Amino acid sequence: MDFATLQSQRRLLVRQKITMMVNRYAVHLEQPDGSEGPMVAFAEQKRMALKEQVTLYTDDSREYVLAGFKARKVIDLASGYDVVDHNGQPIGFFKKDFAKSLLRSTWHFQQPGMPTSTGRERRLLVSLLRRTELLSWLPYHFDFGVGAQIAFSVDRVWGLRDRYVVEIHDPRLDRRLIIAMAVALDALQSR
Repeated sequence: MDFATLQSQRRLLVRQKITMMVNRYAVHLEQPDGSEGPMVAFAEQKRMALKEQVTLYTDDSREYVLAGFKARKVIDLASGYDVVDHNGQPIGFFKKDFAKSLLRSTWHFQQPGMPTSTGRERRLLVSLLRRTELLSWLPYHFDFGVGAQIAFSVDRVWGLRDRYVVEIHDPRLDRRLIIAMAVALDALQSR
């Protein structure tokens, strides 16, 4: 899929598949009936890596790189993550705000030339309940934006497997950066 077509998308579906040593993520366009359409990204996250790094490919053949993100520091919970395009050029940055995440998980999301968006779990009670091992599977909802203006949101959907609906309200946001953030919410949320 070409970049202009990807940029025109307003809703994406992210599905995680857990395997023994790797978390896999498939990102699809949403069809009008809500089902999965064509794949636009595929990612793998190695578990127990010293320095988190995830490469996003255009599909599961892993032939072409779409983007990727990498932690700035080794084993640092407060580390930020740089997001780069297929040529290694920076397209954005995100970071978990651990001070504000004690009650409700909070992330900061930056795209050059735009104000920093803050993403926070919408429901405090769900956020608190998810912190127990028994209820970590509860669905959650993140809204990212500046003030009351929502730029995009990520909803974890009920189901046996982790599935997410990403809704994009600001057409200026780089979809590769949003896909990286959506994958990171699953891959890094418990850290």
